[in-house]
Amino acid sequence: MRLSEFRQALRDEFGDGYGRVLTRDLILTQFGCSADQALAGGASARDVWLALCAETDVPQARWYGAGLPAARS
Repeated sequence: MRLSEFRQALRDEFGDGYGRVLTRDLILTQFGCSADQALAGGASARDVWLALCAETDVPQARWYGAGLPAARS
């Protein structure tokens, strides 16, 4: 997963405003820091996305940002 794909998945799931708040303020248990800090520290976008989904109870069916195709409407 590229960073641009991470950002798109974030917008799709949480919207622009709330997504930015989550990546800045929510401490991900797996990393012990925010998503923004984890990414800046070299963590893979895919791992951060999966941690963010798990931390915010996103249903696994919507974890498509992890390299799986988007769900069809």
